Order: sequence, then C-alpha cells, then structure tokens
Amino acid sequence: MNFNLKKPIVFFDIEATGLNVLRDKIVQIALIKYSPNIESPEEMEMMINPGIPISEEAMKVHGITPDMLKNKPTFQQVAQKLYDFIGEADLAGYNSDRYDIPMLMEEFARVGMELNIDKRNNVDVQKIFYMMEPRTLKAALRLYCGKELVGAHDALADVRATVDVLKGQLERYKDVDFEDGDGFVTKTPIKNDIPSLSSFTSNTRTVDATQRLKYDGNGTIVFNFGKYIGKPVAKLLYEDKQYYNWILEKDFSSQVKQIVKKLVKEYENSLPSS
Repeated sequence: MNFNLKKPIVFFDIEATGLNVLRDKIVQIALIKYSPNIESPEEMEMMINPGIPISEEAMKVHGITPDMLKNKPTFQQVAQKLYDFIGEADLAGYNSDRYDIPMLMEEFARVGMELNIDKRNNVDVQKIFYMMEPRTLKAALRLYCGKELVGAHDALADVRATVDVLKGQLERYKDVDFEDGDGFVTKTPIKNDIPSLSSFTSNTRTVDATQRLKYDGNGTIVFNFGKYIGKPVAKLLYEDKQYYNWILEKDFSSQVKQIVKKLVKEYENSLPSS
C-alpha cells in the first residue's frame, strides 16, 4: 500500500536521556520521509551526544550508554541537517504528540531554531491504535501485520514498525466506524488521507503536549494551570504583559511559547484600530 499524499510526511522516533520533554535530550533519532509521487522513502538515522547524563531507567529501555555517544555530534551540530530533512513535511510517529514532537521542538529551540507545527498535520499512530485496539507497539505489529518486533527500542526498528502498523490500520479499519465513550459515532474515520488521520487523533480539549493550555466549552483556548486557570489566554496575556513575558522567559515548552505568541498577535490584530 502507498500513502495518498499531497505533501511529504516524516515518520520519526527518538530515544532520549529520560522522559521529561523539557529537560531531557535526544540520544538517537531515526526518520523516514515519504513524498508524493516518489516510490522509495528516504531514511536518516543518527546518534547524538546529549551533553547530560542518561538516566538508568532510559538506558535499561534503549541500551544506549554514554560510551556509545562520546564521539558523536551534539544536537547543535546536526540541527540544520535534521531541519532540512524535515522541511515542511507533516509529522508522524508512535506517541509522537506527547513525547517525540515536543522533545524535538525543545531541542531545536535550544539552538535558536523553531520547528513550527501550526501548518503541519500530525499523525500519532499510537492514538489510532489505542482508540481502536488499546495495546503496545509490539502487539500492534503482531495484530495488524502478523509480525514480531525485532530490536524494540532501537529508533530505526521502532519507526519502521510504526510505518507498518499504520499501513495495517488503514487496511483493517477502512470500513469501520468509531464509537466513543459517550456513544457518538464517527463514520469510517480511518482513511488513507493524512489530514483526516490528524484530525481524528487530535485531542479536542488539550492544546499542547504538556497540557498547560486547553479549549473550554466554547472552543476558546484557556489556561489549564496557575492563578488564571480557565481564563482566556489571548485577552489576558494581551492585557497582562508581565505574565506574558513571564511565560516566555520561564520553563515552559517551546510549543506553549509558540502558541501564546500567536494568540496574542492574533488578538492584537483583531482589535479596532484607533
């Protein structure tokens, strides 16, 4: 099966020093890029010296040790190569909305580059899996493809498995309706169409991976933390420049900072000119 693409899509997976998307860093990244009208995908894989310790828990999962990374490049040294490979492509991965994408955004932000996701479709294959068959990547590969996962937690093995799982999901669910916990039915949501998959798997309440911002019942983006919890972000930050600057300067994700800057600018542009 080939993906129906109107623009490129990059499947990727990262292994890192730990699970904190703000403080931990990437030690391995693998990417597979599919482009319209090009039969063979492009692959890229690299090990990265994070410059910080790798947690014992992370090493037990991916098996990457400091000795394996001591002569590898830093993220700053490979950032432009990665940025150029991704380009304007859509993004896909397994648990990518909550882990891989925000961590990659943070790495780029640290070296003065912005991975903007506003105009990208993001397909989190795990969300499709959990919504339709809630299990693990290993079980997903067995269920959808009849294969066993060899080399689990090696980034390239995982991302190849993720590609195979999505293809299996497109076959398995092409005529299947989805019913949520409230009994609402979505007619055949799993289509060979990247924007449709992105829309289906998007969290309709949470705005960012760290869940600092969310939508209220009217579809307005509001704070999900702190003294202004539940208050509209755009209007409040436009009026409270001190709080706005505090968010931009403190330990919030680059995704949150991108969103609040965009909201404040849009709010300012919507005001009648004096």
